[in-house]
Amino acid sequence: MRDGGRAGVLIAFVLLLACAGLVGYGLLDTEDEPKPAAGPPTAAVTYEVTGDGTAEISYLGQDEDGGATVVRDAELPWKHTVQVPLGETPTVAVVLGEEGGQASCTLAIRGKHVQRATAMGEFGRATCAGPLPADGD
Repeated sequence: MRDGGRAGVLIAFVLLLACAGLVGYGLLDTEDEPKPAAGPPTAAVTYEVTGDGTAEISYLGQDEDGGATVVRDAELPWKHTVQVPLGETPTVAVVLGEEGGQASCTLAIRGKHVQRATAMGEFGRATCAGPLPADGD
């Protein structure tokens, strides 16, 4: 029985050592997860294209390369809100197809109407743009 008692003590010691190791790891690993770097400040921009049929729409939104997004054969009416970096010029352009027709683009920055333009006829084009302040005002 004496060997059984030693085995029990040895097992208890090993378990205690394992628990202490886990607690120690938890105490040492208290660093917060790195927070993602904050991007540039942005403003909400709403692009809207009204009309009938389809059109090609391109607009500036926040993406990795800062380029325009193109939506081919967009069903009208179409509306999209994106975040645009301050200091940029949000722009939406509409191009009608060979069937022509009429479509209007509008641009609103932080909910305030900025510009409206109308495209008419075969391959008609319209562009709406408005500057964003660089400082967030």
